[in-house]
Amino acid sequence: MGKTKEYSNGEVTIVWKPDACIHSAICVNGLGAVFQPKQKPWIKIDAASTDALVKQVKACPSGALSYYMNDEDNKASEVLETKVEVLEDGPLLVYGTLKVTHKDGSEETKNRTTAFCRCGVSLNKPYCDGSHVNKGFKG
Repeated sequence: MGKTKEYSNGEVTIVWKPDACIHSAICVNGLGAVFQPKQKPWIKIDAASTDALVKQVKACPSGALSYYMNDEDNKASEVLETKVEVLEDGPLLVYGTLKVTHKDGSEETKNRTTAFCRCGVSLNKPYCDGSHVNKGFKG
């Protein structure tokens, strides 16, 4: 996928993949002092504690936001229990660590939260790209 940007407070680094963002606004609604999309840079990482940042990034439904701890001992991938949630009129959220095998046979490992398309119109299948909003998907 395209470009990424990183924002660090010395303890934690937030990684943002703009092309993966489905603009759910969960980050903005959860930590508005940190996530300010009308500002540049849009992530004000010093506006919240490391624990609050990590908790909010883990809630990102698209995986556009991720993080790693800057301490070398914490850089190993965290394996999370798998949980599935169906969002009303939106994607299927899968929390945890999973391996996705694409139709061309390529594989990738997804961590934390992955949003899978339920409406069928995403241009980033099998992942949600927010197209369900314009389509008026109900389900």
